[in-house]
Amino acid sequence: MAKKKETVKAYSTTTIKGVEYFRTRITDADGKRVTLYARTSEELYQKVQDAKRTITEVKYHKENPTVAEYCQKWLLMQSAKVKPATIKDYESKMRNYIIKPLGELYMSDVTSDDIRLALVPVSKKSASVYSVVNMLIKCVFYSAERSHIIDDNPTKGISAKGGTPAKGKDALTDTQVKQLLETVRGLPPQTFVMIGLFAGLRREEILALQWDCVFLDVPTPYISVRRAWRSEHNRPIISRELKTDAAKRDIPIPECLVNRLREVKAASISDFVIADSEGNPLSYSQFRRLWQYINVRTAMNRTYYKYVNGQSIKYTVEASLGAKSKNNHDIAYTIDTPITPHQLRHTYITNLIYASVDPKTVQYLAGHENSKVTMDIYAKVKYNRPSELSPVVNEAFGQRPA
Repeated sequence: MAKKKETVKAYSTTTIKGVEYFRTRITDADGKRVTLYARTSEELYQKVQDAKRTITEVKYHKENPTVAEYCQKWLLMQSAKVKPATIKDYESKMRNYIIKPLGELYMSDVTSDDIRLALVPVSKKSASVYSVVNMLIKCVFYSAERSHIIDDNPTKGISAKGGTPAKGKDALTDTQVKQLLETVRGLPPQTFVMIGLFAGLRREEILALQWDCVFLDVPTPYISVRRAWRSEHNRPIISRELKTDAAKRDIPIPECLVNRLREVKAASISDFVIADSEGNPLSYSQFRRLWQYINVRTAMNRTYYKYVNGQSIKYTVEASLGAKSKNNHDIAYTIDTPITPHQLRHTYITNLIYASVDPKTVQYLAGHENSKVTMDIYAKVKYNRPSELSPVVNEAFGQRPA
């Protein structure tokens, strides 16, 4: 059957600089009227058809964005009410775990199976990472559903449970605290370590601490937490916006920390308690180098790679407590376990609980907004002592201890 010949519409004409053009007006994807020109009616007709196809595609794209496009839009909407550091974390997780597997799909085409498959590699990460990614992907699709971008939400019925439970770091023992303090004495991380152990500040609170918030010449010396540190593109940012409202607190400090801070303040050229050689707050890479003083003195096996005949050969160097480093004989392995900055704070909280400080006071000093966080630590520390609990249990059931 012969193809029906398309009828070319009769267009009006106009003269521009002595040249006659055919012209017509159409409505673009944004609802604006635009004029198209061509030397012949056939050429103008083709331009109109091409423009209509483009407008249809653009309209479809607006009404049916890809996952990558809508994720970016969702992040932009959240940026008005979420802290920059949190948005940065969301962006990273979205890019790696949502946009990478699903980004090119249209929102309306994503199925529950697509979501489950995307979450498979995330399930091998920590439970905390899985929880955040799961929350993000559900928020994105719930938002799209409310905005009528999609009719059916594919995240409904997706389990929030997944990931590998994190192995929590225990508080340091008295022996380990002694090892650590002896190790860092006279080294750059000494002040950071002592503030963490004896005031319980978070890393971002210590790195933002300035001398105007350290009160040493009062009857009860204390530290006032009013600022927080964060890193953007390896540049330190100091903000008065704390992690939570509860993070704003005044913490009395013991004599050993008072004496250390007096020494540091007397020699300081900076407004910051922890500063670089020029008096500026530390960048992220500078903090890593600071903590490296502790890592290199920790008795843990180290894995290295070296090239032999063009091949990468893996070898392990064993490190035992008290031994000297083979690469630097001035360094001895004096710490028996790897230590993280957060463990200093965890040790501080644990010691308060061991000293029978009541939970509400612990919550205040730790700057916990949610009492559940404090009580979880309290229960683990306070009641994880069978020898002390035995009399209580026996008394409850009218029994005598064996």
